[in-house]
Amino acid sequence: MGVRELILVRHGESTANVAASAAEAARAELVDAPLRDADVPLTEVGTSQAVAVGVWLGDLPDDRFPTSVWCSPYLRAALTSELATSSQRALLGVRTDERLRDRELGILDTLTSIGVEARLPSEAARRRRLGKFYYRPPGGESWADVALRVRTLLADLDREEQDGRILLVTHDALIAVIRYVAERLSESEVLRITHNEPLLNASITRLVRPSGVGQWELETYNSVGHLQESGTPVTMHSGDPRAVPR
Repeated sequence: MGVRELILVRHGESTANVAASAAEAARAELVDAPLRDADVPLTEVGTSQAVAVGVWLGDLPDDRFPTSVWCSPYLRAALTSELATSSQRALLGVRTDERLRDRELGILDTLTSIGVEARLPSEAARRRRLGKFYYRPPGGESWADVALRVRTLLADLDREEQDGRILLVTHDALIAVIRYVAERLSESEVLRITHNEPLLNASITRLVRPSGVGQWELETYNSVGHLQESGTPVTMHSGDPRAVPR
């Protein structure tokens, strides 16, 4: 029997989230994000969101409490994981896995949608032709590339975490692609989901598979009830604007 439940948590609001949203709103070409993607920390709001995830975890019954935690190595996810798990009733060892890192944007990193059009018009045209799922920016990854690492990750989870309930702390693109693989969605289905309901910071998505084998079913998507109940701000910063044009 493999894993029976995946609890997918997007990291709390990060400083780069705020900078990217501000740059898009100002119609700037560049995002003011001097740190490398792996080193971007949480904002004060993001910290409070991560704490709220921890409160939610602490209220789970024993039969729904995670048996282990796997986390992206990127700082914003690592901090979210640490804040959410450090005060739990059961000690949860956190395993870092690079396959949970955010999608790499390559040459498009720190560019807004306007910046891509202005500075890399040929890439803008190529992405429009190939589509969001299959477009790979030079030096970066397509969503299809991310799906390859997600498939190996899920296989390792089944082998190493049998009968487990696994908390995965990661990024919005990764959660979308995990759904794509686990639920056997089509390209159009996963893109429609992400377009209609972008993942919120510190949101919770749950996939269940009681038998531990076969196709997963979605139980909860993009839930932020734990934030609303605690009065913690709900924030929406898509991780994708720096990889547009749409």
